[in-house]
Amino acid sequence: MSESPFLVAARGGKPSHTPVWFMRQAGRSLPEYLKVREGIGMLESCMDADLVTEITLQPVRRYGVDAAIFFSDIVLPLKAVGVDLDIKPGVGPVVASPVRTLADVEAIPDLTDEHVPFISQAVRQLVAELGATPLIGFAGAPFTVASYLVEGGPSKEHAKTKAMMFGAPDVWDALMRKIAGIAAAYLRIQVEAGASAVQLFDSWAGALTPADYRASVMPHSERVLAAAGELGVPRIHFGVGTTNLLGLMGEAGADVVGVDWRTPLEQAIPLVGDRVVQGNLDPTLVFAPTEVMTARAAEIIEAGRAAKGHIFNLGHGVIPSTNPDQLTALTDFVHGY
Repeated sequence: MSESPFLVAARGGKPSHTPVWFMRQAGRSLPEYLKVREGIGMLESCMDADLVTEITLQPVRRYGVDAAIFFSDIVLPLKAVGVDLDIKPGVGPVVASPVRTLADVEAIPDLTDEHVPFISQAVRQLVAELGATPLIGFAGAPFTVASYLVEGGPSKEHAKTKAMMFGAPDVWDALMRKIAGIAAAYLRIQVEAGASAVQLFDSWAGALTPADYRASVMPHSERVLAAAGELGVPRIHFGVGTTNLLGLMGEAGADVVGVDWRTPLEQAIPLVGDRVVQGNLDPTLVFAPTEVMTARAAEIIEAGRAAKGHIFNLGHGVIPSTNPDQLTALTDFVHGY
């Protein structure tokens, strides 16, 4: 495991080849994924240790990537502690009673090992199966999880979320502290069961200005990443549309800063400082001719040489309609470059 190209790169070393893995349910474009998920809801899938194990392994078997990402969802820990929510197909997480008051925050229990025995079981099973391939633990960052809790579901404007952040700072701070504690515990459980790295995923942080991020969000992400750092594993921090936040996301405690496809690596690397970068091929380029896709991948690998280290990835999650053969070709290209 110590010679894993992914872990070597994540720690700023010189791996034998540029490591590659694919974010966000990388197997969801695979026929074998669709088969095992048939008739089973997303959260139900995430709470079945055997199913989590199988789905996590599928992209590793199919593509030969350098790390596995734990199959889960950012709202799963909330569901586990008793928050009334569901993931509706085509919509996303929907919360029955959105958070509005301090009493609403106080009603959310802290996460303990007893809430998620299936997580520890799945991680142990995966580590046994993966051998020398590292497993990346996964959690949603406080701002993104808070947005779902406050809005009651997905939002483009995050108006209610920002209204709480600006207009009820005491409730906001309490909510963010609660979520940070849950996220830190969720990552700890995964690492103690055998995960070799973690990724904190902040889907909606790009909706914030740097000043608002620093004042109202960054301290809470720092808590999560600091707790993960005490466990001795590399920490990846990724957000969508976060060009203006990349430096701050690194300062929050990341060893590796994920860069989405909107920001060229040559622009991102000076922003993140002495840190490893991850990314960042546009996920739609896998729909282009293979030679176009690999030519762009080559440009990204070359740009990544200027960083402390580089882990190749898409600039966001795998699109469900992706042709798996294209990801196989992309993995082979990166490994052989």
